[in-house]
Amino acid sequence: IAKDRFILFFRPDFTKINEPDFGIKEAKKLEEAVRSGTVRGLKINKALGLTLKDKTGKLVKVDDPRIDPIWAKCGELGIPVAIHVSDPKAFFTPIDKYNERYDELGAHPDWAFFDREKYPYSKEEILEQRNNVFARHPNTIFIGAHVATLPEELGRVSMWLEQYPNLYIDIDARISELGRQPYTARKFLIRYQDRVLFGTDTPPDAEAYRIYYRFLETDDEYIDPSGGHHLQGRWMIYGLYLPDDVLEKIYNKNAIKILGMNKYYK
Repeated sequence: IAKDRFILFFRPDFTKINEPDFGIKEAKKLEEAVRSGTVRGLKINKALGLTLKDKTGKLVKVDDPRIDPIWAKCGELGIPVAIHVSDPKAFFTPIDKYNERYDELGAHPDWAFFDREKYPYSKEEILEQRNNVFARHPNTIFIGAHVATLPEELGRVSMWLEQYPNLYIDIDARISELGRQPYTARKFLIRYQDRVLFGTDTPPDAEAYRIYYRFLETDDEYIDPSGGHHLQGRWMIYGLYLPDDVLEKIYNKNAIKILGMNKYYK
């Protein structure tokens, strides 16, 4: 009905990572999907570096060289990689009275990754592995999901954006973190307005979008962000009242550019 308004992303079949020439074969499948007009990007979820193991029982690192042909092929084809690795900092700390996401993790204890025996790599190690990939593949565009999964430290995300010109970020499901540091977040989004994409990480819902628009467009105070995704913490957030030209880039222009949709939207 509206095929030009839906975009599909390819996901590698990591169950075959032990097979000979895994990366080359998956890259070929990706290329065929892109050439057919079906796919316009690659999607990596947080299992990589966190829970995904090969057939030897070894945890697969984000920068595993067996994946390199896939990253390289994305650069060759001119399609972006939406990459989500690790999770909020609170998910890597015990679920106790000191955890700022106690309610969220209490409802979803399987989202906690602080057990080093079960989850060998720390958040910092996973992020380092991911950044190694950015450095090794400068011709490939990477979209660091959830503000590069470190919205709690925008200074470090700024350093990454400066260090890796091929890195973009999205803001989905992270307005709770951004909105509690409104001055810093506003400066950050204005400075990197050409590298930020809109997203919610939530099924289409009018109320969720209203909260995101209110956060980005107004100077309202003490906004409850939970309706924009779900309850993440007990704090409220503050609006960023971003300029219209910045909003236009975050809402659509940056996505149109990196997804190669200029022929559809002028």
